[in-house]
Amino acid sequence: MPRPPLARERVLDAFEELVLTEGERAATLDATAKAAGVSKGGLLYHFSSKEELVAGALERLHALTIADLERMTAAEEGPVAYYIRTSVMEDDALDRALVVASRLAQGGSVPASEALRDSRRRWEDAIRPQVRDQAALDLVMLLSDGLYFNNSLDVNGKEHLVPQREALTALIALVLRTTAP
Repeated sequence: MPRPPLARERVLDAFEELVLTEGERAATLDATAKAAGVSKGGLLYHFSSKEELVAGALERLHALTIADLERMTAAEEGPVAYYIRTSVMEDDALDRALVVASRLAQGGSVPASEALRDSRRRWEDAIRPQVRDQAALDLVMLLSDGLYFNNSLDVNGKEHLVPQREALTALIALVLRTTAP
């Protein structure tokens, strides 16, 4: 009798949480199985190695990126405004998957680095037709990277490094005027 997909997702959730809270090295197969509440055999049924566990996490990132691109292209405010606005982390599934992939890449995972580059390329491809040239695309992408990074600094800070509500809306309007085709 095949195991339900829910068990696989619980294992991926546990691996993700371990990478986020304790780091990639602490996210061993044994620790992941324990955190997921499954036996090591149960974990091995879905992921026979840590490399397969990493691959599962990166597949999740890919699926979340595709879903985000669908929302982005359908966004009433347009892809550029959507991308900038959503560059402020909300601790959603995509944010968590991106941080996990980043930590894995920082630990030397080539597949994680490639997955991050693939996600970024897909977002660039969706934004490119909305801006006038490569410099405008670079502006949007690097601004969003800066918002994402500074948002991580805001977590325990007393001052906001990322523009809030009206200021973010004004920043988006400025970018749209500056980058429009």
